[in-house]
Amino acid sequence: MTIPVETILNVAIIGVGEVAMVTHLPTLMLCSHMFKTVALVDISRDSLAHCAKKFHVPATYTDVGEMLKGSPEVDLVIHAVQCLNAGKHVLIEKPMALTKSGADEIEAARKKSGKVAFVGYQRRFAGAFLRTKELVEALPKDSINYVRVRDIIGWCGAFPGKFTDFPPEAGAERQALNAQLFNEALGPKAANPLDKKTWHVLNALATHDMSVMRELLGMPIKCLAATRNPAGFFTSVIFQYPNFNAYFEMGVDNVVKFDAEIEIYAQNKHIKLNYDTPYIKGLPITATVVERKANGDHSEELIRPTYEDAYTLEYKALYNAIVNGTEVRNGPLDAKEDLEIFMMIMDVMI
Repeated sequence: MTIPVETILNVAIIGVGEVAMVTHLPTLMLCSHMFKTVALVDISRDSLAHCAKKFHVPATYTDVGEMLKGSPEVDLVIHAVQCLNAGKHVLIEKPMALTKSGADEIEAARKKSGKVAFVGYQRRFAGAFLRTKELVEALPKDSINYVRVRDIIGWCGAFPGKFTDFPPEAGAERQALNAQLFNEALGPKAANPLDKKTWHVLNALATHDMSVMRELLGMPIKCLAATRNPAGFFTSVIFQYPNFNAYFEMGVDNVVKFDAEIEIYAQNKHIKLNYDTPYIKGLPITATVVERKANGDHSEELIRPTYEDAYTLEYKALYNAIVNGTEVRNGPLDAKEDLEIFMMIMDVMI
């Protein structure tokens, strides 16, 4: 269906930190034929002033309720439950929720409102990912021998403004909320600072990889083993699938490199999906296929469907879901499956 160019969705962004500055706001400006950012919400007035001036946003607020009253023209909000209940479509950044009850609350609000709730798994909208999915689905049944998922990243070349003018009570409120969420998610393990850090890193970083793994391979049967380094920033996991194991390695360090990929080793074909940093526009996401042909030939193919970045492709899919009613494959119930995998990991973590 052709997108009607006369339909422009008004957007409000709640929380204008690093990700908003280097991905959402620039992408929305590039997609100005579909979206217009009309309001920003944050507890930092300096951050609001900076982003409003830099990205030409007319209205700023320090409270979500004030925004919903003061900018009724908003169609889409990058936030969750309160805005669904106010009748707005939402784009929810990862992690969508730290607890299963939080995920259920978002899904209930989505169903009640009838609005789109779209979780920001941008890697699943890359052209190369969709090609990889086609290739994996075409593999002979039971031909996958092994899968390797890797996400080891350092500083990624972002240059957002840094602001610290937060109300004194905001830090204490955030700590109290985090404590409540960790207690609910982890139970007795919440008393262990290393377990809390691991849960945070899994939700902040591994959710990218688990989401891709799930769409390509489905949910794992169980987690066979999991370990981490003493600092909690490097984790290694082995997942069991019906006919193969998947090895996941994740880490965060200070090296200026973005090393993220998933490789599927089938009997006669290896398929590797390689991601680069989403903070730099136009870096290609590619897939590489190495295989043995029926005649015995060795073949190597590089697949690069587009230079259009995953965030832009994600916003196009979001637009189509809102305006044209296309299916949302990355809603709250889909995102809840990440929490199920993370609990598998925590249950066997040493």
